[in-house]
This record gives sequence, C-alpha cells and structure tokens, in this order.
Amino acid sequence: MHPHDTVTPTPEHDEPNRPELPRAIGAVLGAAVGDALGAPFEFMPRGAYRTRFAEPVLEGPGEMVGGGTFGWAPGEFTDDTQMGVALAESLLEHGRYEPDAVWARWRTWAATARDIGINTRRSLSSSDWRDVAGDSSRSAGNGALMRSFPLAVAMFESTDAAVLDVCLHQAALTHGHPAAGWGSWIGVELMRFAIAGDDIWSELDRLLVDLPDHVHAAFATVLSPTWTPDLPAPANGTVWGCLAQAVWAVRSTTSFEDAVVAAVTLGDDADTVGCVTGAIAGARYGVDAIPARWVAAVHGSVEGAAGAERYDAVRLRSAAERLFELDLR
Repeated sequence: MHPHDTVTPTPEHDEPNRPELPRAIGAVLGAAVGDALGAPFEFMPRGAYRTRFAEPVLEGPGEMVGGGTFGWAPGEFTDDTQMGVALAESLLEHGRYEPDAVWARWRTWAATARDIGINTRRSLSSSDWRDVAGDSSRSAGNGALMRSFPLAVAMFESTDAAVLDVCLHQAALTHGHPAAGWGSWIGVELMRFAIAGDDIWSELDRLLVDLPDHVHAAFATVLSPTWTPDLPAPANGTVWGCLAQAVWAVRSTTSFEDAVVAAVTLGDDADTVGCVTGAIAGARYGVDAIPARWVAAVHGSVEGAAGAERYDAVRLRSAAERLFELDLR
C-alpha cells in the first residue's frame, strides 16, 4: 500500500515549509536539466560525454553545450520535456487529467516539433486519440515514460488506483504496448515515493511484485539491484532499457549530478534517459541539489495554441509549484 493511502494528507498545499515541495520542484527541473544535458549526446556511443568532459566544467553553463543531431541551443530541452510541459499545462488548465485536452496540446506541439519519436508522430497524426489508443501493435518505446514526470507532482497525494489509471491511459494515447504504460507507472511511483522522502528501493521491490504477470519478468530482470548496463537489456529507446538505465544511474550514485552524468554517459537515447534520471534524482535529492550552472542554463519552448511559449528555470519552478497545489485525488 502506498504511504499516502494510510496517512491523511495535509490540506494546506501552500504551506511554505512543506518538506516535499523542494523535491517536487526537483522532479520537474531535474527532468528538464537531464534532458538538456543529454541532448547533444543523443545517438552518440557510450562514453561520448566522458570523452568530452573528463572533469566537471564549473564556469558559465558548464557542460550545457547544445548541438547534437537537432542543433539544440546550449541548455535547451527536447521533446521529452516539451511533451511533459504540455501535459502539465493541461493538468493546470483543467484541474484534472483530460485526455482530449492533452491530445490537442500534443498535436499542436507535434506540428512544429524538431524531434519527435516515430511512434509518437504516427499516433498524433490522428485527430482523435480514440482512433489509436490501446493499439497493442504500437511500440514499447520510452515516449510515454519520458513525459510522465508532471503526474508525480500533480498526483502526489492521489490514491494508488488513480495514479495507475492515469499513467496507463496517458501512455496508451500514443504507445499501446502494455509495457509502455506499466513502465510509466513505475517511473511516476518512484518519483512520488522520492518526493515523500521514502526509501525508493524498497518501494521498487513492492512495485515489481504488483506488476501483472504478462509484464513482470521483463521489468524485474532489468530493475534488479544486481543489474548494470554491462548486462544484456533492450536498447534504451525502449521503456525497459530506458527505465533500467535511469534506475541504475540513481541507485549507483549519491548525488543528482553524478546520477545524471552516469545516465547521459550511456549514450544512444541520452536525452530521454537523462530526463527520466533527472526526474527521479531531482525528486530524491531536491531542487537545491541540482547544479546551479545547469539550472541557470536550462530553457526551451513548447508550441501552444497562441504560439511558442518559452520556459526557463523560473517558469518551470512555478509550474511545479502550481502542480503540487493541485488536488487530483
């Protein structure tokens, strides 16, 4: 049972000294920072980050150099955070998970997106999510996991059942393979436990026990405490490989910076693994643990109905604070 099902939540969401709030902000800013740090190293081989940055760069934006396949500006976040921000803004606008509204925002974003997954683009080509949701022939890619970090903040005090329903549903909008939804759920629950200050590794064991039989074995293998990236696993473009690498990066390090660097160093889908790692590590260590040089540099834009909306660290922090005030129970 999730701890929030046994403890009466504190109703004063604007309580200035709520200890969970810095960790909730850390989840959102951490996702964007990890995404932006990994962006130049997407599709690059393992070790490319360490080759370029043998030592930390402590001046200016540090290692936020930009570039890569899609020509990102230094500190610019990618489709991972863009889709997450669109989801967050829908939650804030409606005060609930409203799939029609989320779909509209994602379609608007996709029309001009530089970087968008093949399966996500194909799904969002339909005007109605009902035409594609639940199609199990669609991939078990990491696209549903990468964008789900706002749910951990907005649904921090929600019941387990509500979180599961929303995680599975938002995943199925574009990724009908059941593993995509269950991977999203595991990631969101790890973030929620981290925001609460709980031991996320003992809770991970419980989450794995709760998985249905048809997805249990694949996740249990790669989320074991003995798994490392040197062992066999699906590519990190899949939900299994991405979540495995993110969990390993956080589990094998003791700081936000070390966790995200370990993730990005693995290469290939480095921005997405960096995003998921950053969200979990940010929730675990809190916003103050994110290096200031990275926070100052992080930014991006998300296409909306009124045009491109720019987000920097201040605006991302504000969005996280407002998400945390929501009551989606």
